[in-house]
Amino acid sequence: METRVLDDADAVAREAARLIAAEARTVVAARGRFVVALSGGRTPWQMLRALSGEDVPWAGVHVVQVDERVAPAGDPDRNLTHLHESLLEHARLPTDHVHAMPVEEADLEAAARRYARSLEPFAGTPPVLDLAHLGLGPDGHTASLVPHDPVLDVIDRDVALTGVYQKRRRMTLTYPTLNRSRRILWLVTGADKVAMLPRLQAADPGIPAGRVLQDCALVLADRSAMGEKA
Repeated sequence: METRVLDDADAVAREAARLIAAEARTVVAARGRFVVALSGGRTPWQMLRALSGEDVPWAGVHVVQVDERVAPAGDPDRNLTHLHESLLEHARLPTDHVHAMPVEEADLEAAARRYARSLEPFAGTPPVLDLAHLGLGPDGHTASLVPHDPVLDVIDRDVALTGVYQKRRRMTLTYPTLNRSRRILWLVTGADKVAMLPRLQAADPGIPAGRVLQDCALVLADRSAMGEKA
């Protein structure tokens, strides 16, 4: 795992946007299609707004959600709400290339299975992500792979549901899906990550984030997350 330290969250967001755009250009030129999985969070929304202004071959890009809260359409808790505001309203991304998790359905287990199958036509069987963007929680979670939840032990499904975490159930990509990714980009910002960042870097299996493979991983961290002064 490589770690690059930048001054602040804004610098992290800009660098992440630049890297994703460059990766998209390379992969679309080579294979005609770039499949990126996106997480939520304040710095990621900054990243996506910056990405909308980058040189990206949008016609060849497919956007997958890393995770989503079970909440109504348009709810501010939904990652999709912010994804629309930050990226989709500004970028020329085909609407049928945005693959939203179906968290509004009554049968969530069936919806999770269907979402996993829906990735196969453009990401393969089993689905392989070109790039998965992940964050790190103060409790060591990533995606919606949260401490002590049975979802951590799911190895036979690509998409699964969590219990209630921070007042919401979640739908999330599982470890098998994330660990098949060709590249993983971590965004880690803020002083509340100081305790967890070294554990991520050490691949500590005691935190959920530590169980994501590191062979193709890059961490963009700000000085606050490193315990440094900006």
